[in-house]
Amino acid sequence: MSVLGVDIGGSGIKGAPVNLVEGRLVADRHKLLTPKPATPEAVVASVVSLAGEFESHGSVGVAVPAVVKHGVAQTAANIDPAWIGCDIAQLLQHALGRPVVVLNDADAAGIAEMRFGAGREQRGTVVMLTLGTGIGSAVFVDGALVPNTEFGHMDIRGKEAEHRASAQRRKDEDLSWEKWGVRVSEVLVAIEQLLWPDLYIIGGGVSRKHEKFLPLLECRTPVVTAALGNDAGIVGAALATNGFRP
Repeated sequence: MSVLGVDIGGSGIKGAPVNLVEGRLVADRHKLLTPKPATPEAVVASVVSLAGEFESHGSVGVAVPAVVKHGVAQTAANIDPAWIGCDIAQLLQHALGRPVVVLNDADAAGIAEMRFGAGREQRGTVVMLTLGTGIGSAVFVDGALVPNTEFGHMDIRGKEAEHRASAQRRKDEDLSWEKWGVRVSEVLVAIEQLLWPDLYIIGGGVSRKHEKFLPLLECRTPVVTAALGNDAGIVGAALATNGFRP
């Protein structure tokens, strides 16, 4: 059984049909640039276009960079503020003519990693961080998701964590891997002071270059790379349509 998963990010929107039993894409993923401005209407139009690239039917899972409660966006990270208060699920269902399940993008990536990836069968407290345009977070306690955590917005020396340590910030400031590693370590240590996690999973596009920065990170918690890489959000979004919980 395959279900379409869509992952909306601050810079790109990507999606593909996902085999829910094996947790893998069953077709090459398709990617579109996130519209500027990334208003709900513009993003929905892009999702409809992307969905049209695949011969899929039935429910669609959509991961978004926002706190989502009952299908409604409560925040908007790296997308237009018009998303706040928007019933994303209803908007997408109307546009696609199909049932839609919407969830936070980092939560989606974490769900995939806990089911099929680096967090599989891991007990205790696991923190997934997605390092991209911003910093997303997902927290699991003995496999159960604590939804809508927002550690990317915690204060680190006077700035939001993602404004210091996101992958985009590394590019914008032309930081060396060493200097960026120091900033990411600051975020990891700050979270440790609150949660004492048993494992960190680092995802996002930058995880493809894990050998450049993972050895530089300094914290007491073991840190591993997301096994599903940048496809984790797509896989997790699709899993959410099946009522999946780790």
